[in-house]
Amino acid sequence: MPKNSLLTLLAVGLISIGALAQSNDAPPPQQPPTDRGGWRHGPPPDPAQRTQELTKKLNLTSDQQAKVQDIFKSEQSQMESLHNDTSTPQQDRRTKMMDIRNATNSQVRALLDADQQKKWDEMQAKREEWGKKGRRGGSNDDQSAPPPQ
Repeated sequence: MPKNSLLTLLAVGLISIGALAQSNDAPPPQQPPTDRGGWRHGPPPDPAQRTQELTKKLNLTSDQQAKVQDIFKSEQSQMESLHNDTSTPQQDRRTKMMDIRNATNSQVRALLDADQQKKWDEMQAKREEWGKKGRRGGSNDDQSAPPPQ
């Protein structure tokens, strides 16, 4: 348990440092939101770990856990294939990554009961808000970490 927390904290720290370095170097590019689907700051998240985190937050049943993990594995496979596809322009890959992420989010949400969906929606809203602040160089008053997927 402490090892996972430490790894999560380390990952968040590295992402924060990367975001700060990028925001100090140049103005943010005018691009559509990526929803962090590109995993620019490290390896892609582990589907099993993502499932465990979601289980803690949403109290997933064992059946839901298995299905969610399969969805996350599929997403990871699709993202890795797209990441390795050098024949597709970066902007097109980014758009496809967003589509994959949105499809994953929809599939996960469809597995949840009403209470879980409400919590899921709140998590997604916080994640989007954090992403907007990070891309636009939002205020430094809020030093909170991004909510994990």
